[in-house]
Amino acid sequence: MKPSDELFKLVKSLTKSEKRFFKLSSTLQSGEKNYIKLFDAIEKQIEYDEEDIKERFKKETFIRHLPSEKNHLYKLILKSLRSYHSDNSITSILQDEIKSVDILFSKALYGECSKIIRKAKKVAVKNERFYYLMQLISREKMLLEEEYHSGNFDRDLNELIAEEEIVMKQLQNLAEYRMLYSKINYVFRKGGYARNDKEKSMVQDILDHPLIKGKNTALSKTAAASCYYIQGLCALVQYKYEDSFEKFSRVVQIFEENPHLIIEIPKHYIRALNNLLFCYLDKNDYDSFFELISKIRKLEDTPGFVSTDIKLKIFSSTYNAELIAYDKMGDYEKAINIVDNILGGIENFGQQISKEEEIIFYYNIAYSYFGVDQWKNALKWINKMLNDNEQHLRQDIFSFSRLFSLIIHFELEHYDLLEYMLKSTNRFYNKRRNEIGREYKVENLFIKYMKKLSKAANNREKSKELLTDLQKEMLSTITEPYEKVALGYFDFLGWIEAKLNNQTFGEYKKSKLVYTSKTPV
Repeated sequence: MKPSDELFKLVKSLTKSEKRFFKLSSTLQSGEKNYIKLFDAIEKQIEYDEEDIKERFKKETFIRHLPSEKNHLYKLILKSLRSYHSDNSITSILQDEIKSVDILFSKALYGECSKIIRKAKKVAVKNERFYYLMQLISREKMLLEEEYHSGNFDRDLNELIAEEEIVMKQLQNLAEYRMLYSKINYVFRKGGYARNDKEKSMVQDILDHPLIKGKNTALSKTAAASCYYIQGLCALVQYKYEDSFEKFSRVVQIFEENPHLIIEIPKHYIRALNNLLFCYLDKNDYDSFFELISKIRKLEDTPGFVSTDIKLKIFSSTYNAELIAYDKMGDYEKAINIVDNILGGIENFGQQISKEEEIIFYYNIAYSYFGVDQWKNALKWINKMLNDNEQHLRQDIFSFSRLFSLIIHFELEHYDLLEYMLKSTNRFYNKRRNEIGREYKVENLFIKYMKKLSKAANNREKSKELLTDLQKEMLSTITEPYEKVALGYFDFLGWIEAKLNNQTFGEYKKSKLVYTSKTPV
């Protein structure tokens, strides 16, 4: 059995400040600290190597019980992190206040309990922490019972019960919005944009839900932000960028009018800003796009955005968006110039970066190299992605990567290999067709013509004729809503036109650049 590397991942995730705090905390304990020896050894490793640990400490007694020592160190690090971050979030503050109430209550110090509850409730209400508000109200009811035992009937239990019912409704309301978000997020994470009736139906069911379709259904600011975000994501999945821009703008407005929400749920704020980036790209508003990129990246230096999780989200969202922007602008040289920064970030975050973020990076990097005719580099990155296919994640990207790979091999004149790849790709799409019950016409059309083009590659006139026919059929096919989506993954028409005009892909994209300034000229 492979040794667990959970401790290694935790140690590697620590910031310098967190490591320093852990070390200082350990000095408060007397005696020999084997866990510090283990910590230092793991910290120095690039990859986890348990055999190296055993060899290093083979003369130490504790190494005989390495699993238990690892578990002990893991728990100590978590305890240290809880202490280090105890004052950094509303959740931690409210948890501590509730613990204080319980301790004071056990000592019959009811007056002191009431003071803390009143103060904590104000914090919970302001920050819409309904779960903790429920706990505080339950303790307030316990205190009320003690007051009744003392003959004090100044307060009414019915008032507390009414307050509790309101909070329960708010809590349930928010939970239902989060459930709806999970559903639309599942649709997008699994398959990207809606391309068949089943996916369209799933999105429409969400849009028809009373909490999404109705007016004034959100019972809190957090729920309202969730509602608009769900509507925006549904519009994005359907390629309705105008609608998505309006909805995500409302989400950002709610956050920025309620700064405490930004600090408490910063990732939601970043996601809304990130989706606005793509709306600006759809409008060809590159000024606003790059201004927003700068705004998002500056968040790293503000309170609430210092965690690794948030820094990773900022890194992945802004750099992937930037690569896509340079593609739209046809400025692939600038895209290539930031590849080293991206690869450095991927290496820095290591296993903390999600598989989805990683494969999107690989696809966009391949696209960037393709734009400057560096086809071998493009093939390297598209292969890196295809060789690591996750069966249940973003099958839309994996699907189009297969077609992209065919184009790269065609440019590299790998005609013999193409014959085999075309058969394999055709089997892949036949299988997908059987699974979803409909054909993807753009993909099938492209495969059909790629077979002919690979055979006529040495005949310039025949190739031009085939490309012209492909262009006509493609233009006809993408009039269907489900088929037009394909152009969002690869500019098939752009590649065809570039070939017909003897242009590079990058030259073609630059010639078609539309730049919309937000400032009237």
